[in-house]
Amino acid sequence: MTSQIFPSLQQAIEQLALGTVTATQLTERVLANINAVEGEGARAFTQVYEHWAREQAAASTQRRAAGEPLSAIDGVPVSIKDLFDVQGEATTGGSRVLADAPAAEAHADIVTRLLAAGAVIVGKTNMTEFAYSGLGINPHYGTPANPWDRAARRIPGGSSSGAAVSVSDEMSFGAVGSDTGGSVRIPAAFCGLTGFKPTARRISLSGVLPLSASLDSVGTIARDVASCVALDAAIAGNPLSLTVKHLADAHFAIPQTLVLDGLDAEVSAAFAQAIATLKQGGAQITEIPLEELAELASINATGGFTALESWAWHKPLIAERAEGYDPRVVSRIRRGEPLGESDRQQLVSQRADWQQRVGSKIQQYDALLMPTVPFIAPTIAELEADEATYFRVNGAALRNPSVINFLDGCAVSLPCQAEGQAPVGLMVAALPMQDETLMSWALEMERCLKAR
Repeated sequence: MTSQIFPSLQQAIEQLALGTVTATQLTERVLANINAVEGEGARAFTQVYEHWAREQAAASTQRRAAGEPLSAIDGVPVSIKDLFDVQGEATTGGSRVLADAPAAEAHADIVTRLLAAGAVIVGKTNMTEFAYSGLGINPHYGTPANPWDRAARRIPGGSSSGAAVSVSDEMSFGAVGSDTGGSVRIPAAFCGLTGFKPTARRISLSGVLPLSASLDSVGTIARDVASCVALDAAIAGNPLSLTVKHLADAHFAIPQTLVLDGLDAEVSAAFAQAIATLKQGGAQITEIPLEELAELASINATGGFTALESWAWHKPLIAERAEGYDPRVVSRIRRGEPLGESDRQQLVSQRADWQQRVGSKIQQYDALLMPTVPFIAPTIAELEADEATYFRVNGAALRNPSVINFLDGCAVSLPCQAEGQAPVGLMVAALPMQDETLMSWALEMERCLKAR
């Protein structure tokens, strides 16, 4: 499929509404891209629903012909991450150790909502095993390569690795993933896409294999803001209603603590140019200290909620099948072994206090701005070759996005690189339940950045 014809989910929606294309046509073209021998489909997907997708598409085509679409995205092919339950099959979470797990008795809520909206679910996408890394490397199913500089085979980002590549390579028009510390925004940033992490409570986690219940959220990846919002509308109980914003009315803030540390040259240049463009568009942008961000390292020094809660879930499985895990994943889960209820209570207390103090300092601004990730995507080979490099790069990738999960906020990563340059993400973030305002500003910022 050529991106000039259907470059975005939103444009697919428009073409379906006009009747210039059918769900069956879109689905066949997406499936052809998944099955292309020279493509990344075999690594981007852990499961492809060819027969089911064709059935869904045929039903949608009939509804459209009768003038009875179920929603705006009726007939749009989308992918779901390999941690959402699909009735009748095991949910494997990018791992081999759950291959013989009991089949799910029901769909995850987001799967039910996608089907109720008429979306065509084409398959489950690959991911870091059990979502426990921001890099996207998977030794069990292979690692799909970033669309940029493909010959070098760079990481796609994670944990929603296959989700991003399914969109970048036109194997879906939008992807639903999860985000516990950046797992939607990081791959979106690395792959030149838009990734939206909503406030966690907006979207049901029922039927989602957990990483950390305190931090998990469900988000969307697509080519632009409108597409992410359209997909979000299908999976959320309350669709966002965006309003027109003007940059001349905007007041954004750039934290000076932590999030600008150690930027590589490409990210530094792209971020600086994006900020300059927004200022030229009329936005007021203020640098603020926000020293509280420096506290996160000590608060989470023993592994934080992610280690504590993942260990509680994985403990019986590790006791039986530790050797089946990716060693880089199981070692991080084991950090939670010595943690107990008193540690949880302390984390909950520290988080609430931190959220209150940070919230009081940023509530006057329309959004926070920062680079999504401080570096461009490294190669898969260099990270697989050296464990120390893997963990160092992983920590750096998660650093900025995880701030927003700890805040329980909402955020979106927008592509901000110059034409032809390596993908770089601009993260726009806000306080909890400010999703409508955030995405309204994101739509205007996207327009400004694209116009330069």
